Amino acid sequence: MRPWTRGYGIRKMSTTAGAEGTKVTPRLRWTGLPRKTWLFFRRYPVIPMAILVLLLVVAAIAPWIEPYPPLETSTRETLVPPFWYAEGSAKYLLGTDGSGRDVLSRIIQSTRITVAIVGISLGISIVVGTTLGLIAGYYGGWVDEVIMRFLDMWSSLPVLLVVLTIVMVMGQGFAVLIGSLALITWPQPVRLVRVEALRLRSQDYVNLAQVAGASKGRILYRHILPGVVNTVVVVATLRAGTLILTEATLSFLGAGVPPPNPSWGAMIADGRDYIQEAWWITVMPGIALLLVVMAGNFLGDWLRDHFDPRLRQV
Repeated sequence: MRPWTRGYGIRKMSTTAGAEGTKVTPRLRWTGLPRKTWLFFRRYPVIPMAILVLLLVVAAIAPWIEPYPPLETSTRETLVPPFWYAEGSAKYLLGTDGSGRDVLSRIIQSTRITVAIVGISLGISIVVGTTLGLIAGYYGGWVDEVIMRFLDMWSSLPVLLVVLTIVMVMGQGFAVLIGSLALITWPQPVRLVRVEALRLRSQDYVNLAQVAGASKGRILYRHILPGVVNTVVVVATLRAGTLILTEATLSFLGAGVPPPNPSWGAMIADGRDYIQEAWWITVMPGIALLLVVMAGNFLGDWLRDHFDPRLRQV
């Protein structure tokens, strides 16, 4: 092998015939370490995983890495630009808002609140949806009919309007917000888990368990539930981004995280009045929201392709 064919070199060559004879024209092909790195990033969701891991780490250690208390105000240091502005200050890396609160500290605290709310509500909805889906798919008959008709009725309701009504009646609070988000999320796992349960209940190992005298609860827990775990993981990953957006929407409308606790949606709403002279109040939490939701969606798509052999790329 010639030296120039190694690493980044030429792997294929084309020939052309002309008046001067056959001429060999090299065709460049990207090989070596850059190509392997590119293929690695295409095959595995490294960047989305890194963003989500960073989100969880920041949420876990938020009290120790916040530069300032997120609720601390300063009337003398309002609308301070970020540090890269000439009039900015290294004291506030991402600037301050209209009340003199540090934007970076509030973003970090919002991460902690968002992870807690979305994690609890998503866990509740996944447990409820998976249970109902297993029952509907395994038992069938009138049980399946009742569950699915109730699901159709619930899905026809304007869920955002229902959540706003619940908040107006019961007041703002973390428990109300978590319950409202769980009510939004539980229908989708029911449909997908039900389809998988319908397929698995006719498998040979399930029939053998029935012949052996295993109870229906044991069959659901030991034989059918492991077969739907992949589907549940994919649904949870994809719904996490939707829940984060829903929580931000509710906070933006004033029906989400109760004030004065920070939230990405509430921070975006607070910056509307200063969008011309202090754009960072709105843009910085918006960027955080965008990165987290996109990372969750990309990871969910990758998991779906990875677990489904029909969609898995060779």
